[in-house]
Amino acid sequence: MGQSAPNLAISLADLIGAWRLSRVIEDQRAGITGRFEGECHWREEGSNIWQEENGLLHYGTAPPMRATRRYLWQQQGAALAVFFEDGRPFHTLSTDQTRDAHWCDPDMYHVSYDFSQWPEWQSVWKVTGPRKDAMITSRFTR
Repeated sequence: MGQSAPNLAISLADLIGAWRLSRVIEDQRAGITGRFEGECHWREEGSNIWQEENGLLHYGTAPPMRATRRYLWQQQGAALAVFFEDGRPFHTLSTDQTRDAHWCDPDMYHVSYDFSQWPEWQSVWKVTGPRKDAMITSRFTR
């Protein structure tokens, strides 16, 4: 997949449903590569869309563990806004912005979305700072 689609040609409604999720975590600081395999579901609840990830995380030599995540997505005009489960803002993407950043003290998270191979797509997070140095690539397929 390329770096980033020139514009966001999907809407939040396009994400609703079940996706296969494959994630690679390249942790440069720890010298470990982790892998997450599972499913991701986008579900409507009233006016909200919830993203729920469930799967198995293999990280270094540690025993595999169950991993889950939940995010709130909202369509805001042409933009898609992503929030943490507790409602705190996370990041935004739109027709002219498929990259964003999130400061999580003391580390910075930069994300790039690529929808150019739709309905397969991916997000890539580059995490840098005094505590982290990692690349997290998530691939979504129907």
